[in-house]
Amino acid sequence: MDPIENGIITPRDERQPGGKMDITRDIVLDLLPLYIAGEVSDDTKIIVERFLETDSSLASMVEHATSIGFNEVPIPLSQEEIMEAYKKANKMMVIRTLGLAVVIAGTLLAVLLIVPLIYIFVF
Repeated sequence: MDPIENGIITPRDERQPGGKMDITRDIVLDLLPLYIAGEVSDDTKIIVERFLETDSSLASMVEHATSIGFNEVPIPLSQEEIMEAYKKANKMMVIRTLGLAVVIAGTLLAVLLIVPLIYIFVF
């Protein structure tokens, strides 16, 4: 059963009301890890393969991933997504650095307070 020929899905330019759905690149990207692992139904496999026939860059990415046995497909990010990831990583590094600074300062403070007490009680 071919979902495209049976009218379950239709290309975006032939979109009609009445239950047919558009298969976008984002939908195919969501399905790719399962597709590469061979965990999709026959209908989903047909849908993904038909889409890959129209998107050569995605098809080459899948071909490369399957040739090296890579089970996770790297998803191309937009500039906004790249900047968002950078900002999040930068924020995490700042928090980690501040936390480490607090630990070091606390350790130094404890040492500076304990050494005089030892000196007072021992001598």
